Amino acid sequence: MTTFIQNVHIKDGEYTKTIYSMIKEQRYSETIKILLTLLDFYPTSRPCLSLLAHCYFYTQDFIASAHCYEKLVQLCPNENIYKLHHAQSLHQACMYQEAWTICSNIVHQSNLEFKVKKLQAAIKYGQEDMVAAKNLVDQCPADDVDTEINLGCLLYKEEQYEQALKKFANALQIAGFKPHLSYNVALCYFKLKEYTASSKHIADIIEQGIREHPELGVGMTTDGIELRSVGNTLTLHETALTEAFNLKAAIEYQLQNYEAAKEALTDMPPRSEEELDAVTLHNQALINMDTKPSEGFEKLQFLLQQNPFPPETFANLLLLYCKYQYYDLAADVLAENVHLTYKYLTPYLYDFLDALITQQTSPEEAYRKFDDLGNKHMEILRKATKRVQEARLNHDDPAVKKAVNDYEEALERYVPVLMAQAKIYWELGNYTQVEKIFRKSVEFCNEHDVWKLNVAHTLFMQENKFKEATGFYEPIVRKKYDNILDVSAIVLANLCVSYIMTSQNAEAEGLMKKIEKEEQAVSREDQDKKLFHLCIVNLVIGTLYCSKGNYEFGISRVMKSLEPYNKKLGTDTWFYAKRCFLSLLEQLAKQLVVLKDTTLQECVQFLEHCEVYGRDVITVVEQPFDIQDMLSITPQSKQTVIYEARFLKALFSKLQMS
Repeated sequence: MTTFIQNVHIKDGEYTKTIYSMIKEQRYSETIKILLTLLDFYPTSRPCLSLLAHCYFYTQDFIASAHCYEKLVQLCPNENIYKLHHAQSLHQACMYQEAWTICSNIVHQSNLEFKVKKLQAAIKYGQEDMVAAKNLVDQCPADDVDTEINLGCLLYKEEQYEQALKKFANALQIAGFKPHLSYNVALCYFKLKEYTASSKHIADIIEQGIREHPELGVGMTTDGIELRSVGNTLTLHETALTEAFNLKAAIEYQLQNYEAAKEALTDMPPRSEEELDAVTLHNQALINMDTKPSEGFEKLQFLLQQNPFPPETFANLLLLYCKYQYYDLAADVLAENVHLTYKYLTPYLYDFLDALITQQTSPEEAYRKFDDLGNKHMEILRKATKRVQEARLNHDDPAVKKAVNDYEEALERYVPVLMAQAKIYWELGNYTQVEKIFRKSVEFCNEHDVWKLNVAHTLFMQENKFKEATGFYEPIVRKKYDNILDVSAIVLANLCVSYIMTSQNAEAEGLMKKIEKEEQAVSREDQDKKLFHLCIVNLVIGTLYCSKGNYEFGISRVMKSLEPYNKKLGTDTWFYAKRCFLSLLEQLAKQLVVLKDTTLQECVQFLEHCEVYGRDVITVVEQPFDIQDMLSITPQSKQTVIYEARFLKALFSKLQMS
């Protein structure tokens, strides 16, 4: 290395040329190492410090960039351009007050005046001082496209999405296609729930990114090709691909296309986890929460400690704590972050979370809170309905569109309140009262899928309203009949049971054949994929017959449901299967039922098969909160299917001998 430095000193011109060439090729990490080595020898070298600051800035290490520019300002106190770059780095690092102080110290120069104004406007925007930001933007040239964009950003922040869209669209016409500007347009369409228009602009961004920068590896991860991280380069930033894929995932998530949402996140250029931006990290946590809850919580907790973090993080963390029944943790987060409560939670959401947490200690008080909240929402919905009707009478299409959107948003806020209120009686097994709660909301919710599904479950659980339950289940299944495996397995199972209980056996058989056909088609494409729909349907039907005392048929259904064992035997399926066997053993021990010897022998053979395939299948569902706890879990000898199957087989043998 010593020789190299000496050579550099001799051939300084060539070396400078090499550095600039590396920067042009965006080889920032390599350049930073060389510049740091040079600065050990020449600590006051302005060119080295300037290039190093530039490299740090474009690798998004804004703190390090700010330190370099601070040194340059000390070396050259009259160079305002260094002060401006110093302030820009501090602004990007969200050190708004420090950046503002630097801007205030920049001596007035005609060529920097408007750049400083723009930066000051951005600082006030980051501090959410919209009045000051607007005042500064108004001082910038009206014919500058940046002014139009900044006005659009201010309108967006004020939730005036239609006006913001006009500003961005106008800027797009003036400046031509710019990925970040096109993203702003897509974002406005997203907020207006015009997903088709938003998706079109997203597709344009992605198409250009793939065409001009194939080296970014778009879609390669989804295709199973492992690529090294592309890093947070200037190129990646300029393409707006990260933002576009995040927005694409958000659209799919809103449309409940969860697999497509996951795919959108894996399609973006590959980066290591420590390089991910806050929005991507947040969205990964949200999308994968059902399969990796501990990782999801870890990511959201990490984001909450950053400054800044995506505004949705706080509310989502609290809601997910409640979803997974970590109510104490939700209460702790609320108590520890009172300043965030007022900033990031709407009064509605705060009241809703408060009622959910209260439910754990005082169901009666929680019911009252939900009732008060529900009544407020019903009043809002009535007013919203009236506005929709008035707009339609006036044939005002924009007003109709806005009124309908307002109504739908109000309904989406009301339904969780209604479900939480009904859940209090559901957990008490008082299904009649649950039905009454749902009936009082029929005028607003009769077309809402979640409401219809829960009404169907409520009618089903009453055991004397199978015909009415069928009427609610059928439209849900019919909507996705061509992709029937997209329907929840328990919905299909309950519909089959409802058919059987109302003597519509042919319909039940037809539905089961349809499920079997779809599972076979999927298995042909992916032989290792485990599919549980038909298994769960058979388990539910078998359990039904066992509960009615027909163990001969019921147990045979349960045993059939787990074939083939390597694909059907799992923690959940075993749990429901063994309940039927335990019930049968109890009835046999009490001599309340009699089974054929052949049936008993089939039960023993079934349990022997479960021994073979259940060696590594745990029987206790663990839900550790900490990811390290999850990694340290090892199946206990008595918490595996092999142990429980042997135990049940021993009980059957004992009964046969007695």
